[in-house]
Amino acid sequence: MMKLSLSVRVAESFQDKTRLTLPFPEILAAALESGYEGLCMRASVVSIHTASDRAADVDALMRGAGLAVSMVTGDVNLAANDEHAPDALRNITPYLDLAEALGSKRVRVMIHHTEDLVYAQRAADEANERGLLLCHQVHTGTLFERVAECVDLLRRINRRNFGITYEPANLLAVGEDYGPEQIKRLGDAIFNVYLQNLKVDPAGTTPVKTRGGPVRVTPLPLEDKSGVDLDRVFAGLREVGYAGWVTVHSASLPGRSVQDWVREHYRILSAYTR
Repeated sequence: MMKLSLSVRVAESFQDKTRLTLPFPEILAAALESGYEGLCMRASVVSIHTASDRAADVDALMRGAGLAVSMVTGDVNLAANDEHAPDALRNITPYLDLAEALGSKRVRVMIHHTEDLVYAQRAADEANERGLLLCHQVHTGTLFERVAECVDLLRRINRRNFGITYEPANLLAVGEDYGPEQIKRLGDAIFNVYLQNLKVDPAGTTPVKTRGGPVRVTPLPLEDKSGVDLDRVFAGLREVGYAGWVTVHSASLPGRSVQDWVREHYRILSAYTR
């Protein structure tokens, strides 16, 4: 059975990934009240650069609430997918340390250039020694922008603990299908699922960098089928027997409080994962 996780991105703005607009304990309380089983942790809460006692404090809060950490994004560069995002692969140890401190098995990484691949292999080997998984999101502006590229790069990296965070909205942003056939191509390489919603719109509110050039998108509520159709997403996930984490990866949209969006996202997704 799939498990629902909430990314703390829900309390970040689209423009600022360094801080939360709501204190972490309040996000945790909203997630627990709504019924989520985990939180996806980002550098706006705790990172490789924060003091070790911060990770211990977050871990204690999570354990006290009975929630798991579905994945760790260990620095702001990874969250922003900037030019330094691949640097984690060159020194993966602190990211693995953070994941272990939070009791998580999944660590987010990013690859921009072919020269990053050898570091990805070495990082995966180190993670494997500790029983951890490296997850590369299907993400605009990376080598993992399209499904065919993901399949080819996974073959080249050739590490069983290096896999994919499937994210349909980023496929939509580059004009690629995201449905059941694409999910089947990724198959058991899907280690995690991220869900947000958007539509490509020349007058869109948010610019997105892709390897084919910039596009503009408008973020949407999860249930708006003018963007990602969740029926197609979950049909594909069921076909491949996916039973892992499904994480709400949406920043808060205007018009409602963070807590309202936390509850609304759960209402929509729990209908698919029950």
